[in-house]
Amino acid sequence: MTAVSEAMPVYAPQVADEAFVSVPERLRHWASVQGERPAVHDETGMLTWGQLVDNVNQVANRLRAAGLRRGDTVAGLSENSARYLTLFLGTLSAGGCMVPLSGMAAGPTLALMVNDCDARFLFVSEKHRELITPLLGDLGNVAPEQRVSLDFEADGWTSFADWLGDASSEAPDHVPSLDDPFNIIYSSGTTGVPKGILHDHRLRARQMARVEVLGYDQEAVNLISTPLYSNTTLVSVLPTLFGGGTLVTMGKFDSHRWLELAQEHRVTHTMLVPVQYQRILNEPDFDSFDLSSFKVKFSTSAPLRAHIIADAMKRWPGNIIEFYGLTEGGVTTTLNCAENPTKWATVGKASPGCELRIIGEDLKELPAGEIGEIVGRSGAMMRGYYKREDKTSELLWTSADGEVFYRTGDMGRLDEDGFLSVLDRRKDMIISGGFNIYAEDLEKVLLKHDDVIDAAVIAVPSEQWGETPLGLIVRRPGADTSPDTIRDWANAQLGKGQRLSQVELRDDLPRSTIGKILKRELRDPYWKEQAQTERE
Repeated sequence: MTAVSEAMPVYAPQVADEAFVSVPERLRHWASVQGERPAVHDETGMLTWGQLVDNVNQVANRLRAAGLRRGDTVAGLSENSARYLTLFLGTLSAGGCMVPLSGMAAGPTLALMVNDCDARFLFVSEKHRELITPLLGDLGNVAPEQRVSLDFEADGWTSFADWLGDASSEAPDHVPSLDDPFNIIYSSGTTGVPKGILHDHRLRARQMARVEVLGYDQEAVNLISTPLYSNTTLVSVLPTLFGGGTLVTMGKFDSHRWLELAQEHRVTHTMLVPVQYQRILNEPDFDSFDLSSFKVKFSTSAPLRAHIIADAMKRWPGNIIEFYGLTEGGVTTTLNCAENPTKWATVGKASPGCELRIIGEDLKELPAGEIGEIVGRSGAMMRGYYKREDKTSELLWTSADGEVFYRTGDMGRLDEDGFLSVLDRRKDMIISGGFNIYAEDLEKVLLKHDDVIDAAVIAVPSEQWGETPLGLIVRRPGADTSPDTIRDWANAQLGKGQRLSQVELRDDLPRSTIGKILKRELRDPYWKEQAQTERE
């Protein structure tokens, strides 16, 4: 892979004589100065900093002995655990590139990912064994002896302990460069092969500038409950380790258990997605837990609604900082909720080092207040989609002064103070009677109703208008307000060109593992029904 990644352009701004301390180097530093302090807790126990780095070095040395070369990929399929984290870090220490796979992907898609990234090693946990086992014969690059079980014994698999053997715990001699691949994260594609987002050490090193300003120091205790295959998780895990703090990991999110762990470990930091905030705050005994240790809570992956921010700021100690950005990088905004109480409906301002612009359909820049596609440029930008130059090219927008920005596919607007409002995915925008309707505007109104706890607005077919907005809502437990009543209430507050055609009830709304509403799943039945009618 090294040759491939070296041939890929660097779109991030260049910095002359850039100082670089890699994540593996930083880990070894902390092991030398605080070896007995806790580094990682999971449901099976705790690793000190000394134990963690010894284990990381063993993995790295075993990978090297098994033939891993600089830039080779290592695929992992597992829930969060100290062992899985050790594998990730050991891969980096060996000079490899980690590919954390999503257990939410269909089996054949997983096989496509493993082959697409050229993985030579595959590590799997018991939870995902049945999903991947039928596909082992399709994994052309993974030799049978490099199929390793993280926590089970079974024919056709080498147990982690047997694979590790008596590997040395001495630090390997690999020294990474800024251009070396760090990880590949696959996009959540629903057809074909999802795109592999290649991050290099440059991107991750530049993200470590956040460590001090966000309080990721030696006293930080960070509770991790989102999966390691998501960049949402990595942008919180890596700074914690880089700053010498402690991680508490959950294999599976449960809101009540999350509160127990937060209280038990005196947690100071956490990264959550909006649906997790909602579930934690809705726990009947939430207010009985001692959460006074919290300094800051982060949110990303989907907009954190203003009413949830208000509830959390009132009942939950510590500040909230919301991030908006792409796994691909380029765009990143920050909303400090304590400092900006009148801007909770936005996702904040461009983060330090990021330049945001809004462009129109003609790809020309638009002024503040105008709605268009959000594009951005920053120090942290992916190298590209792995082996997908065509898809990488589609992501790029070049300004009049020759600078390369990444397109988000999100529609938004900047206000006079530079705060960004994200309105909708470009592909999800509703065009009714020739007018653009942004679902976010309608969803915000629906969520103001006392009986609505979740909402999504989608485009459905309309004979009169081409398509029209449909509201899908989840009512609070015990509420019996009719959908028509809620529709009429919302339409009274919306402009004439925005009005909902209908409101329908749902028990819940489908979401990805990082909390994004899966609007395609919601839309498909309505458009398939229309297509069937047209064929008949």
